[in-house]
Amino acid sequence: MPDIDPLLQLIDLKKHFPIHKGVFRKVAAHVKAVDGVSFAVYPGETVGLVGESGCGKSTVGRMIMGAYRPTSGQILFRPENGNAPVDIATAAPSEMRKLRPHVQMVFQDPFASLNPRMTVREILAEPLVVNKIARGKELEDRVKELTEMVGLKIQHLNRYPHAFSGGQRQRISIARAMALFPKLIVADEPTSALDVSVQAQIVNLALEIQDRVGLAYLFISHDLGLVRHFSKWIVLMYVGRVVEYSPAEPLFNRPRHPYTEALMSNVPSTRPELLGRRIILKGEPADPINPPPGCPFHPRCLYAEEMCTTTVPLLREIEPNHLTACHFAESLDLSGCDALGCAI
Repeated sequence: MPDIDPLLQLIDLKKHFPIHKGVFRKVAAHVKAVDGVSFAVYPGETVGLVGESGCGKSTVGRMIMGAYRPTSGQILFRPENGNAPVDIATAAPSEMRKLRPHVQMVFQDPFASLNPRMTVREILAEPLVVNKIARGKELEDRVKELTEMVGLKIQHLNRYPHAFSGGQRQRISIARAMALFPKLIVADEPTSALDVSVQAQIVNLALEIQDRVGLAYLFISHDLGLVRHFSKWIVLMYVGRVVEYSPAEPLFNRPRHPYTEALMSNVPSTRPELLGRRIILKGEPADPINPPPGCPFHPRCLYAEEMCTTTVPLLREIEPNHLTACHFAESLDLSGCDALGCAI
């Protein structure tokens, strides 16, 4: 790991949503959306958080932003290296107000996240005004600077969100997130609603801004190709748990968890002779209300043994900086993207 303090560190983070039943609304069960997630984001780096729909990755992002209070665990955020971190999980509203400029979010649907009754100028100026950072000519100059930073034109400032394409609206969302000079941006599938060509433009824009100002990203996605291009670290989730955590290239070259191998095998291949190596997972993802005993992936795993059905595997380091939650990670010979001919 880098020899500096992490900007963000999640420690055994859990979020269980109660299910109420009956006239008296008694708690009958819990949806274990996030069930013990731990990883770190370092200054100036990008961490890709990957998994199927329903695995809990968006819930993690919302807890980091303070939209959800964790059931347990810590969310340690350190705006300045060397200073004591603040635990977002237990921070008071006054502490959260001080942290807001440092942590911003880009949402999946740019149209839903922009106020349709505000012009682009008002949308970009609002965070600066609310946080009393700029006003008058300084405010106008900052709004114009943000507009040009994301590749829009000054004449766009008086238009409303409905007048833009999906890619342009996402550029507005990125500009709004950049308005307060944040240290971290949580991007929750920011390109999933966009065409492939527009996706590339948004990712390249994000990388350009990162190089320019040195901010960090937590990039939440289900697209392995996009994450490999964009992220230095990969965190792979399955049913609320981290199953693999590694730098991007070692993970794609040699995955150490069967779930990672299965995901990679279903990426389109550039080598037709390898199409038969696709792994079709049997059954459905585990029920987060009543997950199976032992490893939550064992009912679908091709390599499961008796131990997997009874004992929950711990996330452990099997190689330098490469962690996985599999009992037999050392003995399995799993195929990575190079062996599978992945077109990413």
